Amino acid sequence: MVPLRKPWASAAGSFSDRDSLLVRAVLRYESDAGDRAELDGWGECTALPGPTFSSEYTAGAVEVSERYLLPALLSAKVATAADVTPSLAAVKGHKMAKSAFEAALLDAELRGAGLRMADFLASLSRSGQPPKAAVAAGVAVGLQGSLGELLDEVERYAGEGYRRVKLKIAPGWDDKPLGEVRRRWPELVLLADANGAYASIGPAHAGARLARLDGFALACIEQPLGEDDLVGHRELARQIQTPVCLDEALTSVASVRAALDIGACSVVNVKAGRLGGYLEAVRVHDLCADRGVPVWCGGMVETGIGRAANVALASLPNFTLPGDLSASGRFFEQDLAGPLDLLPGGIISVPDGPGSGVTVDPAALRAFATWRRWYPAS
Repeated sequence: MVPLRKPWASAAGSFSDRDSLLVRAVLRYESDAGDRAELDGWGECTALPGPTFSSEYTAGAVEVSERYLLPALLSAKVATAADVTPSLAAVKGHKMAKSAFEAALLDAELRGAGLRMADFLASLSRSGQPPKAAVAAGVAVGLQGSLGELLDEVERYAGEGYRRVKLKIAPGWDDKPLGEVRRRWPELVLLADANGAYASIGPAHAGARLARLDGFALACIEQPLGEDDLVGHRELARQIQTPVCLDEALTSVASVRAALDIGACSVVNVKAGRLGGYLEAVRVHDLCADRGVPVWCGGMVETGIGRAANVALASLPNFTLPGDLSASGRFFEQDLAGPLDLLPGGIISVPDGPGSGVTVDPAALRAFATWRRWYPAS
C-alpha cells in the first residue's frame, strides 16, 4: 500500500494509496556442472482498488491468483512468459492479474539472458525497427476541486518539462477547464479522458457536448462512452472533429480490430495490463501500425515496477503520441523501483539494464507491504 503524493480522482473513482498486487517470479537454473543460480523478476497488476475502471480490482486479483492462476501455472511448470497465456486459457477474464505473472516471468527471463525488455519487444514486433532510446513523457491530471487547483497543477508539470498533459473530464467539467488550459499553454500536447462518463447521456447528446472541444486542438478524446458501446463511439466520432481514442473497450487484438473496422476510434490507448500482457500489447501495436493508427501507452498509477515496463513498450516505433509515462516521484514520495528521471526536452530514457532495467527497493517493499505469500514449485 504505497501512499500517493495527493489523492487521485477520475470518473473511475478516487484513492489516496496505491494498493498494487506485485508478483515476484524466481527462476532456478542448474548448469551441467551442477552450479545453481536464481533469477528473479517483477510484475505489477494494474487493477485499481475497486471495480470502477473495469471489473477487476486488487483484492479480486489476489483471490483469483491464489485460487486459480497460481495453481494452473505451477501445475504446468510454466517457466517462460510466452507460456502464461495458454496455461491460463481456462480462466476467463482477469487479464490484469494474468499480465502481472507474464511481466514477472518476462523480467526474470530477460535478466537471465542479459537482454533489455525494449530490445526483446522490438524483436517481436513486425516493424523491424530498433527501440527508441527515449520516450516522450506525459502526465495525467485527475478531476480537481476547482479550476484554480487544476491550473496550478498543470503549471507545475509544464514547468517541470512535461510536453503532454491529459485532463480527466466529465459532463460539466470539460470545455471550461480544457479551454483555459489550452489558452495558457498553446503548445502543450493536450488530451481529454472521460473514462466513460458521457455514457449516461448517450452518443447524440455526448457528441453535441464534446463538439465544443473541437477548437482546442486536442490530440484525442479518450473513452467518452461505455466500454461495450462500440457503435455509440462510431456515431459520436462522426459528430466531432477531435479524434476518438478507446481505452476500457479494448481488451485484445480482436477487439481493437473490431473497433477500427467499424470506425469507433482513430487512436488507440495500449495498456498491457488491460490486454493481458506485453506480448499481446506488441501485437496490438503492430495491428495499429499496419492500419496507420497512432497509439500511445496508457498508465494506471503504477509504481516504478509497472512504469518501467511501460517505458520499454512505448519505445516501439508506432507509439507516436506521448503516453502516461511520468518520472519517478510523480505519484509517490517513495517509489518501489527506479529511477525513471525526466530529462530535458520532456523525455524519459529507456532503461539500459536487462529486463525492465530498474532496481526494486527492498526497503520500500518492507515498508509498504501489507501481505505476502510464497508459492514454491513442487
